[in-house]
Amino acid sequence: MSECHCGKKVSYEDCCEPLINGSQMASSAEQLMRARYSAYVTASIDFLHDSLHPDSRDDFDFDSTKKWAEGSTWHQLSILGTKAGQEQDKVGSVEFIAAYTDEEENDHRHCERSPFKKVEDQWLFCDG
Repeated sequence: MSECHCGKKVSYEDCCEPLINGSQMASSAEQLMRARYSAYVTASIDFLHDSLHPDSRDDFDFDSTKKWAEGSTWHQLSILGTKAGQEQDKVGSVEFIAAYTDEEENDHRHCERSPFKKVEDQWLFCDG
């Protein structure tokens, strides 16, 4: 069995896909972060939009996000740490590195500490 795009040692179908297709909700900020990375890999742009906190959706650019996701080769997600963001929490953050190569074949390591909030029992990414 191959591992999920997010780096978990389970299949994509058993890991991030249920979150991306809407059949399951993330139980933690980290789980949503992993699914968002997998959504970039699979160019699941609607999920990337829908998993944003409503306050961050206004300037979401579907076309440029799709172009970036499809034009990049996604190599690895490394979770460096989490703060809160568990099932019982209302806020949390995930520090990560996403390694990818862009369409000009430049290698990148995107490092970020992403904030998350739970709204009506659903974890959402707050654009940092």
